[in-house]
Amino acid sequence: MAEEAKTNKQQASEEVVPKKKIDIRAALQFIPPASQLAAEKKKTTIVERRVRLKFHNELKESVAKLNPDLARELGVKEGEYIEVVVAHRHKFVYKVELDESVPITEVWVNGEKLPEYGVADNSIATVRKARR
Repeated sequence: MAEEAKTNKQQASEEVVPKKKIDIRAALQFIPPASQLAAEKKKTTIVERRVRLKFHNELKESVAKLNPDLARELGVKEGEYIEVVVAHRHKFVYKVELDESVPITEVWVNGEKLPEYGVADNSIATVRKARR
């Protein structure tokens, strides 16, 4: 009788544990394609541009004149702020004024105090939207 009980338990355990195969295709549907991940990274990149700094001493010290096309590319509007970085060490923040007469490859700023920092007229600088 004990042997019959053991065989019944073995049969019951074999019937209870049916092994189900996992469908790999269904599991892979939850992983996004690489192109979608790359598109998300592009949204978070910082837009910046290398331009020439031109000194125009008739401007206020805290104002920079930009071409409207350059401002659109950087994502700034008139009245917002930009960062101007020269040689990776001198960072200046200016309020944006838009002017059609400014070439797209230049940013006009007041240059009275910039030579104290070693920045000369016609220097190459990186311009980006200020983080405030």
